[in-house]
Amino acid sequence: MSDNKERNSFNLHGEQSINASYIFPTGERYEGECSRSASGELMRSGVGKHTSADGIIYTGEWHQDKMHGRGTLQHPSGALYEGEFKDNMYHGTGTYTFPDGSTYKGHFSKNRLEGEGAFTNTEGLVWTGEFHGKAALGLKMQHSISAKPTL
Repeated sequence: MSDNKERNSFNLHGEQSINASYIFPTGERYEGECSRSASGELMRSGVGKHTSADGIIYTGEWHQDKMHGRGTLQHPSGALYEGEFKDNMYHGTGTYTFPDGSTYKGHFSKNRLEGEGAFTNTEGLVWTGEFHGKAALGLKMQHSISAKPTL
C-alpha cells in the first residue's frame, strides 16, 4: 500500500496509526488507518473502508490486514451484515439482512449461524432458538397477542 500522509496517533490495537488511501491493481480501494508490519509493509489496521472491484463494501475495524472487530459488510445484492468479525469472517454477534428483507439476529461462528438467534421473515414472523449452520431444530415462533377492544 502507499500512504498519503502519516500522523502520530495510535489505532484500536495500540499500533502507531498511518492514514492511507490506496487503489489496488485489481481496482479495489481502501481508505483508513494502517500500521506497518515488522518487515515495514503497510497493513490495514484500525478503522477503514474497503470497496471491492465488484461493489462489496466493508466499513469497520481491521487488524493485521483482516476484517476484525465491529463492522458492516454490504453486498450489491442488497444483503447486509452488521456486527462482529474475526479473521475476515462473521464471528460473534450480528445481524444479517437477506436480499429479500428477512433477517437473522444472533450469534455467528466462522461465517455460520451458530447459537441463540432470531430469524424474522418477510411477513414479520419471528422464529427464535438455536441455530447450527443450515439446521435450526426446535425453533419457536413468537406470537404477538393484542387485546380485543371492549364494547
